[in-house]
Amino acid sequence: MGDKIHEIWNVRFVNRIIDSMADGVFTMDAEGRISSWNPSMERISGYSAKEALGKTCQLIQCSRCFGKQCPASIEKCRIIEKGKSEAKECQLRHKNGHDVSVIKNASVVKNDENEVIGIVETVTDMTELLRARQQAEEAALRLGEVHRMDNIIGKSRAMQQVFTAIRAAAASEATVLIQGGSGTGKELVAGAIHYNSDRREGPLVAVNCSALSENLLESELFGHVKGSFTGANRDRMGRFEEASGGTIFLDEIGELSPYIQVKLLRVIQEREVERVGDSRKRKIDIRIITATHKDLYARVREGQFREDLYYRLKVFPIQLPPLSARREDIPILADHFIERIRHKTGKRVVGLTPAALRVFMDHQWPGNVRELENAIEHAFVLCNSGEIDVSDLPIEIRQPATIGESVKVSYPQRIRKKITRDELLDLLDACDWNKAEVGRRVGLSRTAIWKYMKKWDIPLNRANA
Repeated sequence: MGDKIHEIWNVRFVNRIIDSMADGVFTMDAEGRISSWNPSMERISGYSAKEALGKTCQLIQCSRCFGKQCPASIEKCRIIEKGKSEAKECQLRHKNGHDVSVIKNASVVKNDENEVIGIVETVTDMTELLRARQQAEEAALRLGEVHRMDNIIGKSRAMQQVFTAIRAAAASEATVLIQGGSGTGKELVAGAIHYNSDRREGPLVAVNCSALSENLLESELFGHVKGSFTGANRDRMGRFEEASGGTIFLDEIGELSPYIQVKLLRVIQEREVERVGDSRKRKIDIRIITATHKDLYARVREGQFREDLYYRLKVFPIQLPPLSARREDIPILADHFIERIRHKTGKRVVGLTPAALRVFMDHQWPGNVRELENAIEHAFVLCNSGEIDVSDLPIEIRQPATIGESVKVSYPQRIRKKITRDELLDLLDACDWNKAEVGRRVGLSRTAIWKYMKKWDIPLNRANA
């Protein structure tokens, strides 16, 4: 009696497991009739157990059985002959008529006398995985579109030289150093090099070296092993490893501490990394592109940047001109941003008035192309006609001399001693979240700004604010 109860309990336990499985499971008897149909099969196929029981597997019209269309009967099915089928991607027909991508597996069940008593089939729904795969492919295509070379706008001679340099860099594996002021498009150039190179199918991993403290940047770049420091509760791959097979773009490379400079030099020389707290060396296959808005050689002369690393980085240098040095590009850049923001906002703004264009041509553009884009976005908020006029422009562009004085008044010396969270947020917005620029405005170091942000739980990037 006890054995029978135990057997009944085991059967119920197995049935409960099958019913709770995410994969579809169904069984057929020796004649090929469906004898069980779990809830996941109901979800995947659209057929209830009541509708499926007693039918053959022809009900779901599987597109592939042993490489062929599903046969009409169990006698023609090779499952009895083979004993099992290999897991294969195929499609089954949902009750509503659409096809569902699945992985299907089947196995014959025999009794102690080696007689076939039934068949078990499992069905894994691939819909979500295929959707995720499609979204990843679409995202990669969109990223490639963003970094196409024709998205870098400019017809001036200076920009034609930049395009020539991008093509040359893309055709090689040389380490590239992109130099140019803030807002000149260094990240766009790095992306154009990657997506026009043989590494375009690999990842493009970008790291802003000025955004993190030395310890955090070391972990970010090289990864760490569990227990290597407080809070390291699992192994973590660094950005160098993530970029393997592709390109890593290190922005604001001039901000690296001497310690990180040494580690980066070793990576460039040996093409291998060690995670923090680990002695194991991991080989990486990467292309390195770096960028800085600073005079890197001046930092070498000052003893703040390693000379050997400097020459390793500038194997192929690209110098991006400031917007003030290519004023003939201002009208086409303005038209490009107006068109883009018009599509985004739906606002019927088609261009600049001659007076507004004259102001644009006379402005010095210390923030370069990014400042121009922000100015047009600002003007879209105020503009109530078909053209952006002078009155729609930011005050620092309309009255550059006045704004110079107001900046001095707005951020007096007392801020060096004390700054509020709201004031810091305003400054970050005004400086496009460039921590080094915020520091320059208030007389503090970039590290001090970063510490205030950490203290007040302010995210490092505008997108996370």
